[in-house]
Amino acid sequence: MIKTIATDKAPAAIGPYSQAKIAGDTLYASGQIPINPATGNVEAEGIEAQAEQAIKNVGEILKAAGTDYAHVVKTTCFLADMADFAAFNAVYEKYFTEKPARSCVAVKSLPKNVLCEVEVIAYLG
Repeated sequence: MIKTIATDKAPAAIGPYSQAKIAGDTLYASGQIPINPATGNVEAEGIEAQAEQAIKNVGEILKAAGTDYAHVVKTTCFLADMADFAAFNAVYEKYFTEKPARSCVAVKSLPKNVLCEVEVIAYLG
Protein backbone atom coordinates (compact mmCIF):
# COMPACT_ATOMS: atom_id res chain seq x y z
CA MET A 1 0.00 0.00 0.00
CA ILE A 2 1.20 3.50 -0.82
CA LYS A 3 0.21 6.49 1.32
CA THR A 4 0.59 10.18 0.49
CA ILE A 5 1.98 12.51 3.16
CA ALA A 6 0.90 16.14 3.16
CA THR A 7 1.31 18.83 5.80
CA ASP A 8 0.67 22.55 5.78
CA LYS A 9 3.74 22.96 8.02
CA ALA A 10 5.98 22.43 4.97
CA PRO A 11 5.70 24.14 1.59
CA ALA A 12 2.90 22.84 -0.61
CA ALA A 13 3.94 20.99 -3.74
CA ILE A 14 4.22 23.53 -6.57
CA GLY A 15 3.91 20.98 -9.34
CA PRO A 16 2.58 17.52 -10.14
CA TYR A 17 4.15 15.75 -7.15
CA SER A 18 3.56 15.02 -3.46
CA GLN A 19 5.51 16.22 -0.45
CA ALA A 20 6.19 12.57 0.34
CA LYS A 21 5.04 8.99 -0.16
CA ILE A 22 5.19 6.02 2.15
CA ALA A 23 5.65 2.63 0.51
CA GLY A 24 5.79 -0.23 2.98
CA ASP A 25 8.06 0.90 5.80
CA THR A 26 9.92 3.55 3.81
CA LEU A 27 9.26 7.28 3.42
CA TYR A 28 10.36 8.96 0.21
CA ALA A 29 10.26 12.75 0.59
CA SER A 30 10.44 15.19 -2.28
CA GLY A 31 13.22 17.73 -2.22
CA GLN A 32 12.61 20.70 0.03
CA ILE A 33 13.81 24.19 -0.74
CA PRO A 34 13.90 27.10 1.74
CA ILE A 35 10.33 28.28 1.28
CA ASN A 36 8.65 29.62 4.41
CA PRO A 37 5.47 27.51 4.49
CA ALA A 38 3.55 30.29 6.27
CA THR A 39 4.07 32.75 3.43
CA GLY A 40 4.99 30.60 0.45
CA ASN A 41 8.03 32.79 -0.14
CA VAL A 42 11.78 32.36 0.04
CA GLU A 43 12.72 34.74 2.83
CA ALA A 44 16.00 33.31 4.09
CA GLU A 45 19.16 34.84 2.66
CA GLY A 46 22.56 33.17 2.56
CA ILE A 47 23.36 29.48 2.56
CA GLU A 48 23.14 28.99 6.34
CA ALA A 49 19.66 30.49 6.66
CA GLN A 50 18.42 28.73 3.52
CA ALA A 51 19.81 25.39 4.68
CA GLU A 52 18.08 25.84 8.06
CA GLN A 53 14.71 26.50 6.40
CA ALA A 54 15.02 23.66 3.87
CA ILE A 55 16.01 21.17 6.57
CA LYS A 56 13.24 22.37 8.90
CA ASN A 57 10.80 21.79 6.03
CA VAL A 58 12.13 18.24 5.75
CA GLY A 59 11.61 17.85 9.50
CA GLU A 60 7.94 18.82 9.23
CA ILE A 61 7.39 16.19 6.55
CA LEU A 62 9.15 13.61 8.70
CA LYS A 63 6.94 14.58 11.65
CA ALA A 64 3.79 14.31 9.49
CA ALA A 65 4.89 10.77 8.62
CA GLY A 66 5.41 9.91 12.28
CA THR A 67 9.20 9.89 12.25
CA ASP A 68 12.19 12.18 12.68
CA TYR A 69 15.70 12.98 11.46
CA ALA A 70 17.18 10.01 13.34
CA HIS A 71 15.36 7.60 11.02
CA VAL A 72 16.66 9.13 7.79
CA VAL A 73 18.82 6.59 5.98
CA LYS A 74 19.69 8.59 2.84
CA THR A 75 19.78 12.23 1.85
CA THR A 76 20.41 13.90 -1.45
CA CYS A 77 21.54 17.50 -1.24
CA PHE A 78 21.72 19.94 -4.10
CA LEU A 79 23.79 23.10 -3.91
CA ALA A 80 23.77 25.99 -6.35
CA ASP A 81 27.45 26.59 -5.56
CA MET A 82 29.87 23.98 -4.22
CA ALA A 83 31.72 26.84 -2.50
CA ASP A 84 28.83 26.70 0.03
CA PHE A 85 29.64 23.07 0.93
CA ALA A 86 31.30 23.73 4.30
CA ALA A 87 28.67 26.24 5.43
CA PHE A 88 25.88 23.89 4.34
CA ASN A 89 27.51 21.00 6.24
CA ALA A 90 27.67 23.08 9.43
CA VAL A 91 23.87 23.39 9.38
CA TYR A 92 23.23 19.87 8.08
CA GLU A 93 25.18 18.15 10.85
CA LYS A 94 23.03 19.79 13.55
CA TYR A 95 19.96 17.94 12.28
CA PHE A 96 21.24 14.71 10.73
CA THR A 97 23.17 13.52 13.78
CA GLU A 98 22.90 9.84 12.84
CA LYS A 99 24.95 10.54 9.70
CA PRO A 100 22.74 9.01 7.00
CA ALA A 101 24.17 8.01 3.65
CA ARG A 102 24.35 11.11 1.46
CA SER A 103 24.95 12.45 -1.99
CA CYS A 104 25.71 16.15 -2.37
CA VAL A 105 26.03 17.71 -5.79
CA ALA A 106 26.26 21.15 -7.32
CA VAL A 107 23.63 21.94 -9.90
CA LYS A 108 23.30 24.69 -12.46
CA SER A 109 20.21 26.16 -10.81
CA LEU A 110 17.40 25.32 -8.40
CA PRO A 111 13.73 26.32 -8.30
CA LYS A 112 13.18 29.96 -7.31
CA ASN A 113 16.96 30.45 -7.60
CA VAL A 114 17.51 29.12 -4.07
CA LEU A 115 20.92 28.03 -2.85
CA CYS A 116 20.05 24.50 -1.68
CA GLU A 117 17.54 21.66 -1.78
CA VAL A 118 17.37 18.57 0.46
CA GLU A 119 15.50 15.31 -0.08
CA VAL A 120 15.39 12.29 2.20
CA ILE A 121 14.51 8.63 2.45
CA ALA A 122 13.59 7.41 5.94
CA TYR A 123 12.92 4.02 7.49
CA LEU A 124 9.63 3.84 9.39
CA GLY A 125 9.84 0.31 10.77
